[in-house]
Parts: sequence; structure tokens; C-alpha cells
Amino acid sequence: MVGITLKYLMITIFKTNINEEQESSVRQFLNLFKEIVKVDFDFEDSDNILRIETVRDIAKQVEVVLNSNGYCCTELL
Repeated sequence: MVGITLKYLMITIFKTNINEEQESSVRQFLNLFKEIVKVDFDFEDSDNILRIETVRDIAKQVEVVLNSNGYCCTELL
């Protein structure tokens, strides 16, 4: 018998002021979160979108870390 494990991920989208030059620095901050599975940026969007996939809701923690390090980061609901 084969066991199947389903893993549900949360996708959270943030409006930011992060630009392409800052991406690698921001990724270092995001690497602190073991819950993050995937990180994507959309710099072509006027809101400089940050999209993360996580195993649980850590939106507020991400906002706090990025905002306290000089970036503007707000979850889009």
C-alpha cells in the first residue's frame, strides 16, 4: 500500500517598494523563514509584487521583518 501525503500551500501576495537591485537582499531576509517554499517577484507590476508560497500563514511576520529593515511591504487581501 502506498501512502499519499497532501501538502497544502498558502499563497500570499504583497505590495512592496522592492526593486530588482534589492531582490537578493530581500531573499536573504525571506530565507530566515523555514515555512516559505517559493518566492516570486513581479517588477513589471506597478505594485512591485512579492508572492510567497508557505506551509502556514506568516504574512504578518514577513511584513514585520521587511518593514523593520527599511522596505515597504503590505499584504494584499
